[in-house]
Amino acid sequence: MRQIRTVPLIAYLVLGAGLVGIMESAATDVFLEATRPDFQKIPIGVLEFEGVMASGNAAERVAEVLKADLRRSQIFSVTDLVKLGIKVDEKLDLLNGAELPLFKQAADNGVAVLVWGKMATRDADLVFDGYVYDGGSAELLVGKRYVGGPPAVRLMAHRLADELVSRYTGEAGIARTKIAYVSDQGGGRELFVMDYDGHAPRQVTADGFLDLTPQWSPDRRSLVFTAYRNRRNQTIDMIELATGKRRTLVALAGLNITPALSPDGRYLAFATSQDGNSEIYTLDTRTNALQRLTFQPAGDLSPFWSPSGRELAFTSDRGGGPQIYVMNADGSNVRRLTFEGDYNAAPAWSPRGDWIAFVCRTQGFQFKLCLITPDGQKRLQITTGPGIDDSPSWSPDGRHVVFSSMVNDQSHIFMINRDGTEQERLTSGGMRHSSPSWSPA
Repeated sequence: MRQIRTVPLIAYLVLGAGLVGIMESAATDVFLEATRPDFQKIPIGVLEFEGVMASGNAAERVAEVLKADLRRSQIFSVTDLVKLGIKVDEKLDLLNGAELPLFKQAADNGVAVLVWGKMATRDADLVFDGYVYDGGSAELLVGKRYVGGPPAVRLMAHRLADELVSRYTGEAGIARTKIAYVSDQGGGRELFVMDYDGHAPRQVTADGFLDLTPQWSPDRRSLVFTAYRNRRNQTIDMIELATGKRRTLVALAGLNITPALSPDGRYLAFATSQDGNSEIYTLDTRTNALQRLTFQPAGDLSPFWSPSGRELAFTSDRGGGPQIYVMNADGSNVRRLTFEGDYNAAPAWSPRGDWIAFVCRTQGFQFKLCLITPDGQKRLQITTGPGIDDSPSWSPDGRHVVFSSMVNDQSHIFMINRDGTEQERLTSGGMRHSSPSWSPA
C-alpha cells in the first residue's frame, strides 16, 4: 500500500519532469504605494535614442529592450509618445534643458517620466549614456554611463531599467536576473540558464542523461539539482556557475529529489525514498547532519521554504491524493493548506510571503497554476488554455511567475504576471524546456 501511493508522485517528476515538480520624496511616495493591489503604474516615455552611425542600431536595440523591461516591471506604463503627438525625433538639447516644449507636451499628456539616451563608440567598446527626466519640471533625475562591448547592449538596457525600478520603489529590479531550466539535449536532459526575458541561453551541464529540478542558491552563484548519471546512480548535486565546479550533497539509497536551499543557504530540504517511501529531510550544509521531517506511509516531497526560513510548504498524498501542506522547519505543526480539488502539488512560496503558487487540477481535469494565501483564505487560478502547466517559480519581486507548459508534446517556458495577465513565452526552438527556477535579484 505504501509503494502504490508513492509511485505516482515520483513518476511524474522523473518521467515527465514534472507535474509534481514536483527624486527622493517622490520615490518614497511611490515605494509606499507600490505594493498596493490598486497601485497605479507610472506613465513613462522613452524618447528616440541618439547614436553615431556605427552604433545607431545598438541605440535602437537598447531603447526597445528598455521599453520591454519597463513594461514587465509592472511599475511603469510605457506610453506611445508618437501617438500622443510628441515629436520624439527632433534634435534635442536635453542635457541643457533647452527643449521645454517637449516636457510641457509630456506633462499635458500625463507622462510623468521621460527617458533619453545616446550611444557612441570608444575604441572597441560602446558607450551608452542614459538620462531620466521628470516629465513636468524637466529636472534631470538620473544620469548613468554604461560601457561595454557589442554583446553587452542588452545588459546596458537591463541595468538602466533596474536603476529606474530601484529609484521609484526602493526594490531591486529583475531585468538582470536569470532563469535556470531543463532542456532536451542530445538525448538527455541538461540544465540551462537564460536571461529573465529568454535571451542568451547557455548550457550548464553535459551529463548525457537526466539533470532535473534546478534551484538557485541564495547568492545566485550555484544551482542544486537532481542528477542521474545513469539509470542506477542518482544524487543531489550542486554546481558553481562561474567555474563549473561540482559536488554531491546527497547520495542516499533510493531516489533523492526536489532539492531546495533555505533562504540563508545553510539547509537543503529534499525528498528521499531511502525509507521505502518518499519522506522529506533537511541537510545542514555546514555539518552534513541529516534531519528527517516527515513520518508518513504516504509520499511527501517537493519542499519549498518560506521567505523567513521558518516554514516549509510541501506536497503529500497522505489524505488520499496530492495536496499542499505546511510545516515548521523542524517538521512540527503540520497543517493541510489546500482542500479544493483532488490534485494540488509543486508549491512555490512567493518571496513576499503573501502567496503560494502551485499546480492545481481543475474541474475540467486540466493542470493549471493556482495561488493560495498561506492562511488558506484566498485562492485563485492564474493560467488557462490548453496546455499542461507545471513547475511554478516566482520572480524575486513577487510580481511574476515563470512556469513550463506542454502542448502537443512540446514544452516551453512562460512568464505571467501574478494576476494572470500578460503571459509571455520565453523559450524558442527545441521540443522540451521545463522546470524553470527564477534566480534571486
